[in-house]
Amino acid sequence: MLCFPLLEPHHIVRRDSQVGGRTVAHIIVVGNEKGGAGKSTVSMHVATALARMGHVVGTLDLDLRQKTLGRYVTNRQTFLAKKGLDLPSPRYQELPDIDQGALKPGENAYDHRLSMAVAKMEADCDFILIDCPGSHTRLSQVAHSLADTLITPLNDSFIDFDLLAHVDSDGEEITGPSVYSEMVWNARQLRAQAGLKPIDWIVVRNRLGAQAMVNKEKMHRAITKLAKRIGFRTAPGFNERVIFRELFPRGLTLLDLRDIGVKGMNISNIAARQELRDLIKSLDLPGVTPDF
Repeated sequence: MLCFPLLEPHHIVRRDSQVGGRTVAHIIVVGNEKGGAGKSTVSMHVATALARMGHVVGTLDLDLRQKTLGRYVTNRQTFLAKKGLDLPSPRYQELPDIDQGALKPGENAYDHRLSMAVAKMEADCDFILIDCPGSHTRLSQVAHSLADTLITPLNDSFIDFDLLAHVDSDGEEITGPSVYSEMVWNARQLRAQAGLKPIDWIVVRNRLGAQAMVNKEKMHRAITKLAKRIGFRTAPGFNERVIFRELFPRGLTLLDLRDIGVKGMNISNIAARQELRDLIKSLDLPGVTPDF
C-alpha cells in the first residue's frame, strides 16, 4: 500500500463559519478505499437531490484517472442540452493547475489544488460534495480532513467490511480497526486540533439482500458493534438495480425520470426512489428536508 506523510492541522483548509455574511458550504465527502461500493452513484444522487431541493451544490472528483462522477455530471450537461431541458443540477469543478515553482519547500501540490478548488466554490455553494477514489491517495487523505459529513458506501459483505475492521473467522468478534478507519480517526484528530466541528460519519449499506440470510444478520451485528466502538452512524443505501447503470450515460438520476417523459414508474423504480429519500433523511444535513 502507498504510504504518505501524516497530515498536520495546517494542511486543513481553514474555513471561517461565514463568508460575506453567509454560512460557508457544508462539505460532504463520499469515500472509502475500495472500488465497486457505489460511491459515484451515491455522490450523483445526493448532489442532484440537494440541487432539486433548491440548494447550490458544487462537486469535485478526486479520482483523477477514471473521474466517474465528473463523467456523470458531464453526461448530464450534454444530455440536457441535446434535449433542450433545464433540470436542477450540481456544478462540477476540475482541480486547477498550479505553478509548481511557486510552492514553498515542503508544500504539496495536491494540497494546494484541492484548497483552491474548495475556495472557488465555497463562497457561493450551500454544499460541496467530494467523491474520493477507491484507493489511498494524498488527495483523499486531505479531503477526509475537510469533511463535515463523511459518507462511506459499503457493500453488504465481509470483504467490504474488512475495510473498516478485522473480524474473527466466525465473523462475530471484531479483532481490530483497519486502515480506512485509522485514516478517518486521523482526520478527526486533525479537525479537533484545528478547532473544527467533528466529522459526522455515516456508513451506508448498499446491496442489502431482501432475504434474512445468515450473512446479512452477521453483518448487521458486526456493523452495530463497530459503530459504537469507532463512532459512526449507519444509513440504508441502494439495492442492486439495473436502472442505475442505465441512467449513467445520460447523467440522469431517479429523480429525473418523470421530467424526461417516463409516465409509468415500475415498482423497482418507486422503491429505489424511496431508498434515496430515506438516505437523504438519514444524512440529516443542515437546512435539508427531503421533499421530493
